[in-house]
Amino acid sequence: MLKSTTALATKAPVLSNEPGVETLVEWDRQHQLHPWAAIGDWRGYDNMMMDSADGIYLWDSTGKRYIDGPGGMWCVQIGYGRREMADAIAAQVMKLPYSSPFSYATEPSAVLAKKLAEMAPGDLNTVLFTTGGSTAVDSALRVMQFMNNRQGRPDKKIILAREKGYHGSTYLAHSVTGKERDKSQFDFESRLVHFLPDVNPYRRPKGMSVAAWCDAKVADLEQAISEVGPDKIGAFIAEPILSSGGVIVPPEGYHKRTFDICKAHDILYISDEVVTGFGRLGHWFSSLDVFGIEPDIITCAKGLTSGYLPLGACIISDRVMAQMADPEGAVAFTNGYTYSAHPVSCVAALKNIEIFENEGLLEHVRAITPHFQKRLHDLARFPIVGDTRGMGLLGCIEGRPEENGSNLEAQRALGTLLDEACEEMGLLVRPMINMAVISPPLIITIKQIDEMFDILERALEKVTAELAA
Repeated sequence: MLKSTTALATKAPVLSNEPGVETLVEWDRQHQLHPWAAIGDWRGYDNMMMDSADGIYLWDSTGKRYIDGPGGMWCVQIGYGRREMADAIAAQVMKLPYSSPFSYATEPSAVLAKKLAEMAPGDLNTVLFTTGGSTAVDSALRVMQFMNNRQGRPDKKIILAREKGYHGSTYLAHSVTGKERDKSQFDFESRLVHFLPDVNPYRRPKGMSVAAWCDAKVADLEQAISEVGPDKIGAFIAEPILSSGGVIVPPEGYHKRTFDICKAHDILYISDEVVTGFGRLGHWFSSLDVFGIEPDIITCAKGLTSGYLPLGACIISDRVMAQMADPEGAVAFTNGYTYSAHPVSCVAALKNIEIFENEGLLEHVRAITPHFQKRLHDLARFPIVGDTRGMGLLGCIEGRPEENGSNLEAQRALGTLLDEACEEMGLLVRPMINMAVISPPLIITIKQIDEMFDILERALEKVTAELAA
């Protein structure tokens, strides 16, 4: 049974020498560069100043309450204000706040590594801890490179990735990210990646069935392998659901068919479960339990600690580890980070898993998913909604401007209107051009799901009326 999070603690009195909200906003504007800020306009931003949180709710500095629709950034699975999490973190800070992962092991990292190996499918039994999702993806790609070098295949390094896929902001992860607008002013390693066309069924030609679309998307992979050459391709990296691309759910059967093709051509299959792992689809990992595949490598982060502390992991199969070995002697795998296997972060992950198990969160997600998805798809009745899609506790509403729907400016305008209407009514969504994405904390109840979608309905009614005026 789910238990409620702790009540909000009484705020400590504000001391006379503490900066006020206006001062903090000004300092933020003048000195902090936020991710994805619009350079040239960003110093004019007034970013919302968050003050406190509890359960699925956030409060800003004015005391206004919001439902946290994005769940932080796909990550606050157990909700905010968990006293047991704070106590576990504090106890580890006092016991051992840091230990070099290059030289020493710690109890939290050893226990967590064993836990993750047990949770992961198949023979994925080796865990390389990283600092987050981007570094987990970078590490997975470097594992592929290292393995093929050890196998005497220095040219087998091309990575197949998908348009609209997102894998992170570090150099290799950014290079295999297929969101073209995120890459407009950055360099990336184009020589190492080959992108497959968009798999979004919403984009299929008029009159084409979803099954025929699946056939076409599988054919895209086969064609890429034929063009590039299987002896040149080291890995295929794929999110089970393309989350930051707009919660794109590939057609049924796509994952298993592409996985089998990769196996037939000795191409590593890397499943990027940074978003879909840790309960978002009702399972620890979705690769096997939802999509029926046992990847060579799984990357995870976000929900691993429910966002309470940074931590990522690259989980590697026994087969890959065996191929990384040097038959003529040991060789160093020179990849890792100062904060790999950070003992405090590992304790946070262990406490997070314990909360999942004690409160039956995976079962809870599977139980409430049908209601969540029904309320989501009911929004398709609005004429300004082009598509509703999702799985588990992941959802996306894609808007359709009344005029010139392919125009980026019109799409952004529609997305902004919906975002602002939701915010005004006490709901935060994750805006993405003409899309609104929701991935609430997994502790959300049926009543709170209805509260969230009731706001979305009112916001869509408001935007519809504004566009018609």
